[in-house]
Amino acid sequence: MKIIRTDCLVIGAGLAGSAYALHAARAGLAVELLSLAEPLVANSDWAQGGIIYDTTPDPASLARDIMDASDGTSNPAAIDQLVREGPAAVKDLLIDELNVGFDRDSAGALDYTREGGHSERRIIHAKDTTGHSILAAVAHKVDATARITRRLGWVAIDLLTLSHNSENPADKYEPLTCFGAYVLDTSTGETVAIVAKKTVLASGGLGQIFLHSTNQPGSVGHGVAMAYRVGARLIDLEYVQFHPTVFAKKNAPRFLVTEALRGEGGVLVNARGERFMDAVHPRGSLAPRDVVARAIKQELAASGEPCALLDLSAMKPEFIRERFPSIYERCLSFGVDITREPIPVVPAAHYACGGVHTDLDGRTNIRHLAAIGEVACTGLHGANRLASTSLLECLTGAKFAARADVAEIAAGPANFRLPDPRPWESPTREADPVLIRQDLQLVQNTMWNYAGVVRSPKRLRRARRILLELREEIQSFYRGCRLTREGIELRNAIQTALLVVHAASLNPHSRGCHYVVEEQ
Repeated sequence: MKIIRTDCLVIGAGLAGSAYALHAARAGLAVELLSLAEPLVANSDWAQGGIIYDTTPDPASLARDIMDASDGTSNPAAIDQLVREGPAAVKDLLIDELNVGFDRDSAGALDYTREGGHSERRIIHAKDTTGHSILAAVAHKVDATARITRRLGWVAIDLLTLSHNSENPADKYEPLTCFGAYVLDTSTGETVAIVAKKTVLASGGLGQIFLHSTNQPGSVGHGVAMAYRVGARLIDLEYVQFHPTVFAKKNAPRFLVTEALRGEGGVLVNARGERFMDAVHPRGSLAPRDVVARAIKQELAASGEPCALLDLSAMKPEFIRERFPSIYERCLSFGVDITREPIPVVPAAHYACGGVHTDLDGRTNIRHLAAIGEVACTGLHGANRLASTSLLECLTGAKFAARADVAEIAAGPANFRLPDPRPWESPTREADPVLIRQDLQLVQNTMWNYAGVVRSPKRLRRARRILLELREEIQSFYRGCRLTREGIELRNAIQTALLVVHAASLNPHSRGCHYVVEEQ
């Protein structure tokens, strides 16, 4: 088995992983950066709305908005770090160094917008493709930076720990310690061990364990499942945020319809043209996402209609085409002219507010294992994430995790045990791809129907029974098969789904994204 040795192994090349790689390499460390696919295939790339930047008028108001959106459950220390450090992280990397093309007014000043849950216009954007503009600039810088090796199509299989993967029997008595990961090179089918002083989970979200999701294909909670298998602490997994507005025309793919449309004057209406959100929340269509998602689901359940409608008639057609060109073109390609008619929308799984528990430097309870970005949970989002905090959290989390890891590595080699791991033994029998797809669809349908926007104890019990039986089937069947990306995704999807259902079952209280109804 091939072994690669490095200072830092980063699992995931979205904004968090890429920013961490930049910070670490600039400090002189060697970095292996795993990309599931091409550099821009990450949830960060699909972020539309924007990133929080201007907090100078009243920083405390942003802290209040984050706490209010979370239903009073966010970690105050995590909020303080984001509010205090976030704007500088944006300015230093995205504006001053990379000159990301954020929209500006005729005088050259940054243009600010507002999204749901925000009390002020403090969000900068690049039309309606902010995530793409940011990640493209960062990825280009990553590929031009020495000491970073990008591994395209390399998929992490399992984390290496002294307890599980060392040939030295005495190592099992050491504290839980990570020293890299087994990784599949999908282009060759070869399994490689990457041994690292520091391993960083930056693997993104878990939305694709649900039938309808805004996430990239393959976003099934890889980091959550891998961390769980080696004993990492997980927290708040019941809090899965459902974005309220996802394009929902029959026979067309689902895709995100940014909250910024409502920030600029769009309103949600039902099939009769009634603004139903005004009776639900003081902010109407700009209420926090969990409130809007539930209101739409309840409206559709009462009316029998297949979708709600996002009415943009308050905006001029030329403004829509200029401010939201990507959404305009994509909707038009499926027969909806948003300058003349409303957009059909439904909720879909969007963001995991919980994940692998970390401190504010990204450290987990496993030595030398960090987590940043959506896979991590500092408690910033609590029970519900405020819009446009996620990209900002990626930048601040990456900065502080890299700073902490650089300091520990500089302290000397005595802090690290880096043995040769046990060889990986892989069977040669091919798994049936049809069965893999079918099993994944069963996971997705089960989670959508029984652990989605609205939950009940009865639904969660049914989900758990189905998923437990399916996990046994998957483990017994696929244990004897050659590793593939699809098989790894299925293994992690079933584990992550069970963890979300378990967390939801343990929490009988409706807060934020986790909404529980009484037994019927």
